[in-house]
Amino acid sequence: MCSIFLAYQAHPKYRLILAANRDEFYERPTAAAHFWRDAPEILAGRDLVYRGTWLGVTKNGRFSAVTNYRDPAAPTGNLSRGNLVGDFLRSAETPKNYLRKIKGNARNYSGFNLLVGEFDSEIGYFSNRGAGGVKILDAGVYGLSNHLLDTPWQKVERGKNALAGLIEKVDFSVESLFEILVDATPAADADLPDTGIGLERERLLSSIFIETPVYGTRSSTVLLIETSGKVSFSERTYQPTRNVGAEENFVFGIEKRVDVNIRNGLSYFI
Repeated sequence: MCSIFLAYQAHPKYRLILAANRDEFYERPTAAAHFWRDAPEILAGRDLVYRGTWLGVTKNGRFSAVTNYRDPAAPTGNLSRGNLVGDFLRSAETPKNYLRKIKGNARNYSGFNLLVGEFDSEIGYFSNRGAGGVKILDAGVYGLSNHLLDTPWQKVERGKNALAGLIEKVDFSVESLFEILVDATPAADADLPDTGIGLERERLLSSIFIETPVYGTRSSTVLLIETSGKVSFSERTYQPTRNVGAEENFVFGIEKRVDVNIRNGLSYFI
């Protein structure tokens, strides 16, 4: 996942508005969004190499998303970043406690930015790059790509500004959020970051929607969680040259999680 734009408690109807692109090599095996057989409460796409995901939501209103942190000079971790999302969605830990636990093990992962949240609680952010520590988000509009939260890269600023303008309307369409995600406008050379990959690759990766012969935006996802608890999840997958390969749409109400038993200090939920 390489671009995430979210509005949290910034609209009268929606507690969360999230629009995100996953950028990846086209040859990497991937399953489209579905409820997982081994974890039926989780709705997410799936990386078929390490069995993790880049963005997901659960029937009881937990959600998470991850992006890579671009730093080719940094050491490679030995754990999959995609499992950071799935592990949170499976757990019953608060966002803050989960991120604190991940912080203690952060050196075992390549660079990442992780968002985790609960519908009726909080959204937390942590990156294993930089010195910011665990951050609990205030209400507002945020953007995230392959650097720290709200780093003012051109693509991040374009997406945030587009989302902020959109949510000024009481009513807006899911299609209007997808329009933000297919913006292929590149940054001017003067506005390009220097992440150590060279000028040509910085140009190729500077737009919200990325298209190259072997690597690009593989999917776009819109996640809406209303204050009433209604969840709408839409995903579009792409082939090279921006052809839409498939679209998946899911709508459900958040199921209340009830603590029904405690054994040996562990809580079990229905």
